[in-house]
Amino acid sequence: MKKLTAVLLALSVTVTMLLAGCGSKTDNETTDTGSGVASTTAAGSGEVADADDEENYDTGDASLDDIRNQDDIGDNELLVLSFGTSFNDSRRLTIGAIENDLDNAFPDFSVRRGFTANIIIDHVQKRDGILIDDVDAALKRAVDNEVKNLVIQPTHLMHGLEYDELVEAVGGYADAFDKVVFGEPLLSSNDDFARVEKAITDWTAEYDDGETAICFMGHGTEAESNEVYQKMQDLLTADGYDNYYVGTVEATPSLDDVLAKVQAGNYKRVILEPLMVVAGDHANNDMAGDEEGSWKTTFEDAGYEVECLLRGLGENEAIRQIYIDHAQAAIDSLNQ
Repeated sequence: MKKLTAVLLALSVTVTMLLAGCGSKTDNETTDTGSGVASTTAAGSGEVADADDEENYDTGDASLDDIRNQDDIGDNELLVLSFGTSFNDSRRLTIGAIENDLDNAFPDFSVRRGFTANIIIDHVQKRDGILIDDVDAALKRAVDNEVKNLVIQPTHLMHGLEYDELVEAVGGYADAFDKVVFGEPLLSSNDDFARVEKAITDWTAEYDDGETAICFMGHGTEAESNEVYQKMQDLLTADGYDNYYVGTVEATPSLDDVLAKVQAGNYKRVILEPLMVVAGDHANNDMAGDEEGSWKTTFEDAGYEVECLLRGLGENEAIRQIYIDHAQAAIDSLNQ
């Protein structure tokens, strides 16, 4: 019970934060296929659950991505848990980059990967012949390798249902380890929000010419956690970034809300970028797709010149540093 208490203590600290609830099941929900965590479309993940077996686009070379399912882990493991994406290049440049930075930052820990979305895992295996561990497989691997200290670092944007499900899944294995601790997701404190704001405004500063609306597309959820998007919008506005707008695919602020705000300004051009860890299905199709109803076509139909930046937050070094700092705090707690 001592080990399980360590897991639950990490959660109890987080649920008292200003923002609660993320990753609740959406219309894209699928049934759990064995991970112990439902394969939902996680708010902020940037990947839709029902990967299309008939895809007619190139997502990159899967062999370039280190799936980090090696054995010989040692006493200390840093398990990075992500929803996942079937977009190979984006997976390597976002989730892979986060994992690589964590690996470099913590040489005493073996960094391993786990995905919560079995439907993504199955799709990548069927298409590319590469099997990524789901949560259950990753935890069993840690047990079989006799890991003593297990640190879990989620790449989620925020706290909520999916994070809670991860804690529950890991709790079922807690007695197999000496200690288990969780790192915080990306947006867990006011300081995190301020750092993310700086990261995304610095990243897009070259487009900030007074005639361009810079719009970030998040996933969105019907849960209370959806307020993080409005919180980010309010922070940007309060700090003078009046031409920065935040919207969502699944909830509010909606595309129509963002379009109305842009039309109220004096803009000639619109920059679109995902407010998601990866640039997966939502970014490539809902945001940058050529079909009617995408963010790109909607703004083009409204008369704007549109440029889409297909890059996930995981490609941003400042964003990755936040995950490193959260993992450091979790590792420090091992000695408390």
